[in-house]
Amino acid sequence: MISISPQDIPVGKLHGYLLGSVAPRPIAFASTVDKDGNVNLSPFSFFNVFSANPPILVFSPARRGRDNTTKHTYENILQVPEVVINIVSYAMVQQMSLSSTEYAKGVNEFKKAGFTEMASEIIKPPRVAEAPVQMECKVNEVISLGANGGAGNLVICEVVKIHMMEHIFGEDGHIDPHKIDTVSRLGDNWYGRAKEGLFQVPKPLTTLGIGVDSLPEEIKNSTVLTGNDLGMLGNVENFPSGEEVDAFINASEELKHLASQKNSVAIHRRAQEFLCEGKVNEAWKLLLYKA
Repeated sequence: MISISPQDIPVGKLHGYLLGSVAPRPIAFASTVDKDGNVNLSPFSFFNVFSANPPILVFSPARRGRDNTTKHTYENILQVPEVVINIVSYAMVQQMSLSSTEYAKGVNEFKKAGFTEMASEIIKPPRVAEAPVQMECKVNEVISLGANGGAGNLVICEVVKIHMMEHIFGEDGHIDPHKIDTVSRLGDNWYGRAKEGLFQVPKPLTTLGIGVDSLPEEIKNSTVLTGNDLGMLGNVENFPSGEEVDAFINASEELKHLASQKNSVAIHRRAQEFLCEGKVNEAWKLLLYKA
């Protein structure tokens, strides 16, 4: 048995122990606006439901451990005390992860991650149209838990409107966990999937992905590539060079033949296979090749 006093280890190490132990955790995909109407979208796994009457959700946009700065979500809520808590399904997890990239203030993560803004009915922040459940909330209180890096800020929200997609319900009228297919966070890059098991999505902490909004139109409008595929493609910092693309394709007779056919559906399906194998760079090289 390993026994540790929290004050005896670095905050980062303690943070890792907590995230690895208190898991899986649901994800609050929070959309907010600042006083000027600029939209922000970011996921938080320090989150849960704490009351049904009144309906209360609590999440915590903590201060960053490395430099003690605060997150745009927290800053926005202090200016406009409203938030939409969007529930994350497996079909949108890659895009959700991309949105957690630390883009500069004022950058709209809806656009970067390729999500659709949907107007709320009661509050100002927009909803994520792709989310299976969207909860419009008024912020009742924000409680600061400390002034040092890693300290949480409890955002206590009261749900004022719930929007749910019809397909997530079973015949009994209850939400079917297999149909809603939610995901959860564990430690490091690990995620859980309600109806299947564990999987990993690398967290974009040290990279600044180009974003789904920067993808070529042919790729964004693909009839083959899914939102998850676009999220993976948008999480690269740079495109492969023309020399890298040519060398990769010319080294494979299969890919040379495929590219020469100029069949975008077939090319996108092969690129999708690369993405399923985690080979994002290879997928890009195929997609960018011009025969």
